[in-house]
Amino acid sequence: MTNSTSFNAEKINQHIVKWLLDYATNAKVKGFVVGISGGIDSALTSTLCAQTGLPTLCVEMHIHQPESHVRRGLEHISQLKKRFPNVLHEKAELTIPFDTFIKQLPIIENEELLNLTRANTRARLRMTTLYYFAGINGFLVTGTGNKVEDFGVGFYTKYGDGGVDLSPIADLLKSEVRALATYLNVPESILIAKPTDGLYVNDLTDEDQIGANYDELEWAMHEDKKGKTSADFSGREAEVLSIYKRLNQINQHKMIPIPVCAIPNEYK
Repeated sequence: MTNSTSFNAEKINQHIVKWLLDYATNAKVKGFVVGISGGIDSALTSTLCAQTGLPTLCVEMHIHQPESHVRRGLEHISQLKKRFPNVLHEKAELTIPFDTFIKQLPIIENEELLNLTRANTRARLRMTTLYYFAGINGFLVTGTGNKVEDFGVGFYTKYGDGGVDLSPIADLLKSEVRALATYLNVPESILIAKPTDGLYVNDLTDEDQIGANYDELEWAMHEDKKGKTSADFSGREAEVLSIYKRLNQINQHKMIPIPVCAIPNEYK
């Protein structure tokens, strides 16, 4: 959990906003594009971008989206537009394009693997959509991943929500995301909503998929850095640390640079 005595929301907010503005200025781009999911990470990220004063395009991308997600996303965008005149809004209805694409592809008997692959395909279609909007506007695609997702358990889609130009909140734990989002007056409906990637028809939460909640994963991340193993604990703690270590290991391919086969000079 975040230590409220040491977490300086004001300073962190100012630091990230300056970092975003400096990066955009140096890259000579006009603004930012953020995919809005109705979740806390995208709400915080778009609020940070909006504070730069540069155009911040919030994009809804519906693919069989639960109504609750849609409502939360719209509530956030509406609030943000009232607070910041530089906030823009676009909606891309992707359900029909997604369904049309899926119909052209084979179906396999392994339902779990099929559902996972389709979920990742949804994320990659959204990434393509964000880059379309970024391209026609001269904007940067802004990542919404937090530290636990990006560098702990690798809970994101490679070249999906992991396909971005910059990541302003990737050094914040989920509890820190909640603290900063609260400080920045993100809507209460988003603050209390259970985290979900919105990629499954049955609306699985992140905890449903991972097997542990973010407070547990932050604890495991901390213990792993200290060199602890599951053998050092018992019960639920041992189970959570085992979950964390397994996901961290199998998702390393997302966290490290793309491997390049170096050819010896004498072969060229």
